[in-house]
Amino acid sequence: MADLNVANNHNDGSNVGPKRLVVGAHYGLRDWLAQRVTAVIMVLYTATLLIAFLTGQNFTYEGWAGLFARQWFKLFSLVTLAGLFFHAWVGVRDIWMDYVKAVGLRLTLQIISIVWLVVCAAWAVQILWSV
Repeated sequence: MADLNVANNHNDGSNVGPKRLVVGAHYGLRDWLAQRVTAVIMVLYTATLLIAFLTGQNFTYEGWAGLFARQWFKLFSLVTLAGLFFHAWVGVRDIWMDYVKAVGLRLTLQIISIVWLVVCAAWAVQILWSV
């Protein structure tokens, strides 16, 4: 009977059950929700672009530049791109955390990823506001 109590209460030093040692950054729910929200934003943006394409008649550079010149569309594009970059960061960070066990290499890859995404975001802003 004593062995059953130990097994049920997990007092045997195993790291399982309600008294387990919890470590890590606890990104879980926040990142899961961020991935879903950013995905919805990207779907809405894609649908907006598709509608603009299917209902448009001016498929020249000037026609597309006219669409992207509208302030609401620039803002929508910027929000979508920010969502895309955050979505990418969460996914890439999880890949590095799951598959790269060497801490120094993982940190280096994460820093490179952050720098790359920030540069892409700055370039996207420059492109959007040059139209």
